[in-house]
Amino acid sequence: MTAHTLSLFQWLLIVLCCAATIYAVLAAVAMPRFTRRSLNGERHAGKPRARSMLSEPVASVSVLKPLCGMEPHLFKNLATFCEQTHPCVQLLFGVSSAADPAIAVVRRLQKKYPRHDIALIDDPRVYGSNLKVSNLINMARNARHDVIVVADSDIAVEPDYLEQVTAPLADPRVGIVTCLYRARSIGSYWSRVGALFIDEWFAPSVRIAHAGGSRGFGFGATLALRRSTLDDIGGFEALKNCLADDYLLAEHTRRLGLETVLSPVTVATDVIERGFIPLWTREMRWLRTIRSVNPAGFAFLFVTFTSPWLLVGALLALSLHAHHPGAALTMTISTLSGLVARVALHAREARAGRTFWRDLSLVPLRDGLLALQWLGAAFGSQVVWRGARMSIANRVEARTASIMEMSDGG
Repeated sequence: MTAHTLSLFQWLLIVLCCAATIYAVLAAVAMPRFTRRSLNGERHAGKPRARSMLSEPVASVSVLKPLCGMEPHLFKNLATFCEQTHPCVQLLFGVSSAADPAIAVVRRLQKKYPRHDIALIDDPRVYGSNLKVSNLINMARNARHDVIVVADSDIAVEPDYLEQVTAPLADPRVGIVTCLYRARSIGSYWSRVGALFIDEWFAPSVRIAHAGGSRGFGFGATLALRRSTLDDIGGFEALKNCLADDYLLAEHTRRLGLETVLSPVTVATDVIERGFIPLWTREMRWLRTIRSVNPAGFAFLFVTFTSPWLLVGALLALSLHAHHPGAALTMTISTLSGLVARVALHAREARAGRTFWRDLSLVPLRDGLLALQWLGAAFGSQVVWRGARMSIANRVEARTASIMEMSDGG
């Protein structure tokens, strides 16, 4: 029996399985080039981080850190911004409530680093549906310097971080600089599963897209831009009713004809979810946000969930063996190649042999959960961000929440 007698559905499955394998191979190849660098004290094999393309950092930087509630490593993470080698840094920490426990952390920073320019902005004013953007608006009014860096509260950075991420802005063609992040799981089984979402799905997907020429990025871990560029897009006020404020901040700069730079710097971010429901809620927010800003890209994400396709490929190989040996051989090769690539990606992202073996059994769970979340994210119009229920059409439907309820991570 010849291959052309295969049904259209079988051909479709073969193509999709092979596409998933190609993605897995690309992901495994792409990541090592970007993760062999220091990360908050963790030294990876390979060459040390290269200096940026420019020999001198931008002279003056105002760092805006919106805070909301207590996080497990908040003091330690914020302290990494107080230990920068950049010569001129203003640190602005913003809260929207005098009862926010993050205030005590900022006071500790001010006491530990008395010579640093550290300011706490406690301002409850709200300007639109996005509460984080309201916080940024209040902080920006106190920013004194020509370069603005916005960074999430739950990231930790190396001492040369600000030098690296601000240097490209000396080129007038560059509008904004952003950077990827690696996950640090804190305290639970489900936080380990969440870390794999970032390290073994999100980051490889971005790297592959970047290698393919895409520059449609903007990540809350870091967004660095000139004050003049921020003014040209209408300030943070232009984002006050937007859900995906980090992406849209970068998109607004691109609409000015300016370039987006994905920095070689990788920062660390904490994954703190202690249970399945908080993890599901957070990741559904990310996926629905992707759907809201890039519907076409979201529609094709299914090919990036490797493990389910490996299972489909193995079942196809078995079912086709008797009557279509050529197709069965193709699926066998594809499945084995995809399996090797998926394990290789996991090995590249594991920080040590212990974590490789400990989390290896989580890989099929992680990929399968992603597939279910993608299906769920294809429907529905709401997300939950730090306790506030928002519509992906950018309306906040429940704008009041306690500080602790709102502290669900960035």
